[in-house]
Amino acid sequence: MRDRPAHFFKQSGVIPYRKRKGSIELMLVSSTSKKRWTIPKGVKELHLTPRHSAAKEALEEAGITGRLSKSSIGSYRYRKWGGTCTVKVYAMEVKKVHKYWQEEFRNREWISRREAMRRIENKHLQRMVKRLPLTV
Repeated sequence: MRDRPAHFFKQSGVIPYRKRKGSIELMLVSSTSKKRWTIPKGVKELHLTPRHSAAKEALEEAGITGRLSKSSIGSYRYRKWGGTCTVKVYAMEVKKVHKYWQEEFRNREWISRREAMRRIENKHLQRMVKRLPLTV
């Protein structure tokens, strides 16, 4: 395992959602190994704010664009590269799902909040999903 620069451990991501028939659906993406479901997230670009970096990750990993919450709805941590990454998370109301996107090798899927809670392994991220208002 090679060392990573310190800024790699500061990340940002989005919980993508859309309103359907009076409820909220969330989009999850598969990890690069396709073994886990997660949200679009990644290393915060040095030249971008966490919010803008989160939007960039959503486009690259899920092929989606939309309206992000003005401020972070929370953060969570996970282990990677021999350290702990902290992910600042924003809610994103998806306005467009692109047919083609940079990381098309990832699966993406619209699912219910209940199903998202079942698929997401990280307990802190699960809590954020659970706390999302029903009428975001």
